[in-house]
Amino acid sequence: MPDDRAPRTLWRSVRALPEFRRLLELRAVSQFGDGLFQAGIAGAILFNPEREAEPWAIAAAFAVLFLPYSLLGPFAGALLDRWDRRLVLIGANCGRLVVILVVGALLSAGLSDIPILLSALLANGFTRFVSSGLSAALPHVVPRDQVIAMNSVATATTSIAAFAGAIFMLLPRWLFGAGDSGASVIIFMVAVPVSVALWLSMRFPPRLLGPDDSARAVHGSVLYAVATGWLHGARTVLAVPSVSSTLSGLAAHRMVFGVNTLLVLVMVRHTEAATVAGFGTTVLFVSAGGAGQFLATVVTPTLVKKWGRYATPNGALAFAAAVQLCGATLNLPVMIVCGFLLGAAGQVVKLCADTAMQIDVEDALRGHLFAVQDALFWLAFIVAISAAAFVIPPDGRSVGLAVAGVGTYLAGLAVHATVGRRGRPRG
Repeated sequence: MPDDRAPRTLWRSVRALPEFRRLLELRAVSQFGDGLFQAGIAGAILFNPEREAEPWAIAAAFAVLFLPYSLLGPFAGALLDRWDRRLVLIGANCGRLVVILVVGALLSAGLSDIPILLSALLANGFTRFVSSGLSAALPHVVPRDQVIAMNSVATATTSIAAFAGAIFMLLPRWLFGAGDSGASVIIFMVAVPVSVALWLSMRFPPRLLGPDDSARAVHGSVLYAVATGWLHGARTVLAVPSVSSTLSGLAAHRMVFGVNTLLVLVMVRHTEAATVAGFGTTVLFVSAGGAGQFLATVVTPTLVKKWGRYATPNGALAFAAAVQLCGATLNLPVMIVCGFLLGAAGQVVKLCADTAMQIDVEDALRGHLFAVQDALFWLAFIVAISAAAFVIPPDGRSVGLAVAGVGTYLAGLAVHATVGRRGRPRG
């Protein structure tokens, strides 16, 4: 019989950390709402019979949604290391709730893509501010020797919740239709989990989630802290090899994921009945990646315990390069399977990056780093998908782009292996 002592031990560890459970509940509800919102926007813009989306328009939509905050996020991230993170979470969830209602109203009015995308951009900014704050706060509610295990639990919970929100979107889409009115209903429904997340944010005692003050803290005015947010974040990344190396590997993964996403989107939209069958195939591809991420959160603590935080990302990136080569067949079922495996490999690298920032960096600069990670996460994705949009053929079948992903993974592996060796962590 399989040994089920490990899951029981992990569950007992979670139960013994009441503040971590509260943080977990907040992450789950917040990510369910984000999954529902992102799927709702994708359905409203990319798979809406009342709107059209060509490769350049798909890239532009992603750029409008994620690029501005990616550039500004590290500036705002300085506030996570300056103000009580509990108050930041409350304020961000309030702003998120208001903007989501605005997006729903714009969709119901049938306005063009631009005002909807710009409003969704603000909602994404608030959501990512919440996400960075929760990641930076985790070491405050978990003992140091349990950070890796509890980070995996938190990430698994996040992945499941976001996936559940995205899949749940299919029900109201089926009930209310795929047009603007049906999309507006979905967006209005997002207000429910966001309201719950706001209430859960208020349950934490003041200052419990940090930040701690220390000699490394950025002092001076709030304006100075925000203006130098990118500088302090980037300087800290370069100063800690375990962080800079894993973030390099993560950037490589996100670039390949961006190219693969565009390939799948264009191929399914090129088929007949794209708004029906194509949307289902896209959801399946994204879901496969999410399932792979969940698998990674389960196995990563074991992999790190056995191989260490240096060798584990190296192996994940090498494995990803081999999988990407198989995906160059551009056969959709094969790409979905590859999406599952690449999702797992990329999540291993991300978990190692998260752990490096939570263990190897002082709390006074941790919010800076998670904001920089978030910026890098989306900048790499947007740069790759935008570059691919200029060369991808109308039917999406570009073996060259898929093979370029193999080279990108190998480049990420080379950087991680070289930089990470300088500050090789022991465990």
